[in-house]
Amino acid sequence: MDLDLSGKRALVTGSTRGIGLAAAKGLAGMGAEVIFNGRDRATVDEAITKIAKEAPKAKLHAAVFDLGNAVGCEAIIAQFPEVDILVNNLGIYEPKPFFEIADADWSKMFEVNVMSGVRLTRHYLKRMLDNKHWGRVVFVSSESGIFVPKEMVHYGFSKAAQLFIARGAAEQTKGHNVTVNSVLPGPTWVEMAPTRLAARAKSMDTTVEDLVARTFSERRPASLLQRYAQPEEIANLICYLCSKASSATNGAALRADGGIVTNPF
Repeated sequence: MDLDLSGKRALVTGSTRGIGLAAAKGLAGMGAEVIFNGRDRATVDEAITKIAKEAPKAKLHAAVFDLGNAVGCEAIIAQFPEVDILVNNLGIYEPKPFFEIADADWSKMFEVNVMSGVRLTRHYLKRMLDNKHWGRVVFVSSESGIFVPKEMVHYGFSKAAQLFIARGAAEQTKGHNVTVNSVLPGPTWVEMAPTRLAARAKSMDTTVEDLVARTFSERRPASLLQRYAQPEEIANLICYLCSKASSATNGAALRADGGIVTNPF
């Protein structure tokens, strides 16, 4: 299995923590030149320093831009006009009852989760195809794109939109050595999980431990994993799709949801 990415340049959006950081680390370990992205210089530099210690020979770049808007996307494209691998990982989420989701909430979720990937894919995929060279695009969607999350419908909507965009973009790649796929993680224990759960626990007058247990007994009872995944477990699938070994996988939505989605197809 050929997992060597030496000589390839990868951009992972939102790569200072969580799944994005794990994916960037994995790609660097496979030999890729990796562009780290985040909105804050300190966190981007911290992520690069961390990976450099583990992979001292890796070629790493900082891209401090807010890709949740058109200006940020234009700026990163100007600095890095071509990449071989694009991982659209940037995303936000916010549990909120349906009747409390304001227009501004819907717009922000769409702008960050959907349009960031649209803007970057529109540019980088076109360059991959025009140059008739090898390329990979991966959208990091969510099981919420299929399994409608009643506690954050606007988030599920944005993740479902990503699946359609990725498949539509893949239709442009016929006859090329370029692929576009999606990965659908389930609940994943990222760095911000304790803080977010603590805030929710306080508002619900319960404990973090109780909320964690209820994640799989109430919110996602269909889970076969019955625990939060680690970011590296999701990144493994992302990195495979970015490799040469995944050449026959195109236009697909691959699940790393722990078995939450019961539909086998």
